[in-house]
Amino acid sequence: MTAKTREAKPREPKRKVAKPTEKAPQPRAMRRWGVVLPFVFFVGLAGLFWYALHTGDPSRLPSAMIGKPVPQFTLPPLDGLKGEDGAAVPGFSSADLAGGKPTLVNVFASWCVPCLEEHPTLLALATEPGIRIYAINYKDDPDSARRFLGRYGDPFERVGIDSTGRTAIDFGVYGVPETYVITADGKIAYRHVGPLTERAIKEKILPLMRQSPDMPQG
Repeated sequence: MTAKTREAKPREPKRKVAKPTEKAPQPRAMRRWGVVLPFVFFVGLAGLFWYALHTGDPSRLPSAMIGKPVPQFTLPPLDGLKGEDGAAVPGFSSADLAGGKPTLVNVFASWCVPCLEEHPTLLALATEPGIRIYAINYKDDPDSARRFLGRYGDPFERVGIDSTGRTAIDFGVYGVPETYVITADGKIAYRHVGPLTERAIKEKILPLMRQSPDMPQG
């Protein structure tokens, strides 16, 4: 007898199991980078500040405004501030900086300790023939600013109140004090960060301020 052959059942084809796709970046990792990147930026900026302020030339801090017209602004006067003649000291606007004569613009505040350190230098500079200095009073209390100038002296021909800090931001101010040389046609020629130094005045500021034809060249 022959063994009965069983009909071979067709084998079912094996189903291919789809491999799992690569996992998307975990939200936690993305959050980590979101925290790290601002810190890295801050450290880099702090390093730039340290380098500029400790190499004897604070003006090395970058300024995109050099060679460009001053930003458009109008600043009100400091109420109650009077000059030596008893007249009210006016505020000023961007139009006042394009009046055919270079201007030194100093950004200060009564609460700023380096501003007090710098103040005798500004008073001396104001006695130079033909030098005019305007001030932007930055985020200050008006009474405190007036007392500051009354106590330590007022080297400024005009003082504009920047209570919100908007004008200072438009200038590119990092902090107070800062000083700008504005050309006779209203462009920013030089920027000094921190208290003014004798070196900066002699090598940078006075030569720029004396480019006007009506300025003494001595």
